[in-house]
Amino acid sequence: MTLQGITEDEIVNYLVHTPGFFERNAQVLASIQLTSPHGQRAVSLQERQMEMLRDRIKGLERRIMDMIRHGQENEAIAERLHRWVRAVLLTHDDTLLAEVMIDRLRHEFMIPQAAVRVWGTPSQALREGLGELAITQPVSDDARSFAGSLNVPYCGLNAGFEAGKWLEDSATITSLALLPLHHQGETFGLLVLGSPDPTRYTADMGVDFLHQVSDIASAALARLLS
Repeated sequence: MTLQGITEDEIVNYLVHTPGFFERNAQVLASIQLTSPHGQRAVSLQERQMEMLRDRIKGLERRIMDMIRHGQENEAIAERLHRWVRAVLLTHDDTLLAEVMIDRLRHEFMIPQAAVRVWGTPSQALREGLGELAITQPVSDDARSFAGSLNVPYCGLNAGFEAGKWLEDSATITSLALLPLHHQGETFGLLVLGSPDPTRYTADMGVDFLHQVSDIASAALARLLS
């Protein structure tokens, strides 16, 4: 817009660099009419500023409520994790360790299906007397190699992974989380979480929590090594 050779930018620049203008012309401020964002009615500059302030306050309130909600969710997760770890630590019978770990993990975090296998490492075999347990049943070299290649938990669709077949009702599982078990830098097992919901475990989800679960499970099951 140009008024007799004066541009909007020049007007803005003048007002910005002449703070005393509105002090000398207070009636101008009182007479300015703007369109309200909440309708087509005209409002004064003061009313418009108040509306903007209220909108900012509402935005801050929403952010605060989101922070409170996320804080409550994180607290709930921490409590569930605590109960799971406690149950695992209180299991002194090695033959029941994996069963308790899986059952409590499923219960606390509402995981439809879960399973785990361990096979030892080149430097530490499994302890004797565990051969009849489901957790120590044979695992192919391909599955072991795949587990060894995982630096972080894998999340995504069930693409026919061997580990997916360890689950009780694997035919219904559409998404998986595969958590490698490590001890002293070597992979000795794999924890599998499965869901019929294809969006439960996705490739773009955060894995910080799953990494914690993997670390805890690794520490607990490492006592099965010789």
